Formats: sequence, C-alpha cells, structure tokens
Amino acid sequence: MFRWLNAPANWCGLLAATGVLVLKGLGFLGGWGLGVAALGYVVGLVGGALWWGWPSTKEDVWEALQFEDEGDAREAMGRALNGVRGLTEHNPGGRIPAPLAQRIQQLCKRLEALLDQWERSKGHLSLQETFHARHIAISYLPQALNTYLSIPAQFATTKLLANGKTAQTTFEGVLAELETKVEQLGDDLASQDAQAFLRHSEFLNQKFGNKDIA
Repeated sequence: MFRWLNAPANWCGLLAATGVLVLKGLGFLGGWGLGVAALGYVVGLVGGALWWGWPSTKEDVWEALQFEDEGDAREAMGRALNGVRGLTEHNPGGRIPAPLAQRIQQLCKRLEALLDQWERSKGHLSLQETFHARHIAISYLPQALNTYLSIPAQFATTKLLANGKTAQTTFEGVLAELETKVEQLGDDLASQDAQAFLRHSEFLNQKFGNKDIA
C-alpha cells in the first residue's frame, strides 16, 4: 500500500483531483458534482502512469537485499554475498553499468577470499575489525547497492547530490572504500601469518642451524 501511495503516478492523480476541487470551490465548474474530482484523479493517474509507469504493490527486487547478522559468520556472509551477486547478475532494468557490475562481483570474490584466508590464518582480527569484516558483506555492501538501486536511473546518473557528485559516482566511491578495507583486512592477516612463520623459522634455526654435522 505504501509503495502505491508513494508512486509518482498516484501523486499525479491526487494533484489533478485537488486541482479539480479547487476549481469547483472557485465556482468554475458550475453544476458539476464532486464526482468530477474522481475523474480528475483517474486522468492524472493515467497521465502519470504513461510517464513514470503504473504504481505497483510488488516488492522491488533489490528490497529483498536485507540480511541478518546471526549464526555462523561464514554462512551469514555467504548468504549476503550470494544475494548481492545474484542481484548484480539480474541487473533489474539494466541499472548497473557493466564496469560497475564487474567491480561489485570482484568485491564479492575478494570477500570470499578473505573468508577463506581468515579460516586458514593463524592470526586474529580485533573485535572492531571482525565487526567490519562481517558487516561489509552482510550490511554495508548490500545496503549500499539497495539504496543506489532505489534512486531513479536518470537521477542517479545526472543529478548532483550535496557532495557535488552523482549518485552513481558516490556509489563507486563507496565501493572503493570497501575494496580498500577488505584489502587492509587481508594484509593484516597475512602480516600476522608472515610474522608467525618468521618466528617459527628462527626457532628452527636456533634449534638446528648451529649444529655441527658429525
């Protein structure tokens, strides 16, 4: 119901009906009854629908892109990444340009690689970094994509926002920030593993490196 009420075509119908009522109140419509307001609504609704499309009560595809951070981390992150990947491949209305879709898919792959690395790693992420790793996949990326797709295509690519950029350029910036953070998390784990390897190598060297071979 809210989706119908908030649709541009419905607003056109309401504005047309209001205009008719104003004309009626000013006496310009003579003996016409109030039913003419309903006619005005229908005319406005049809006109708006021809321009913006008919209102729908069906949930937009991207609105289902909401996931809960609960249960096993890998399962929760996997579900979210599969949802993002599926929506990007579906690309409703061709809203996601090919280069942007490729970046989203690549980020999903990097997050999956981070998961694999995290499971193999002997290192540990801080509580804050663990939170970031989970939420990049479960909420940050899905919500960014969800919000971007809710903006009309023409507006997203041509109108400047308060930051002086279009919505599409802003979304590209968000992706860049997430990409940087994922790389940072991977480097952090790799650095810890490298240090652990170095310590073990030094231990072995101390244990056996200075032994004389009889």
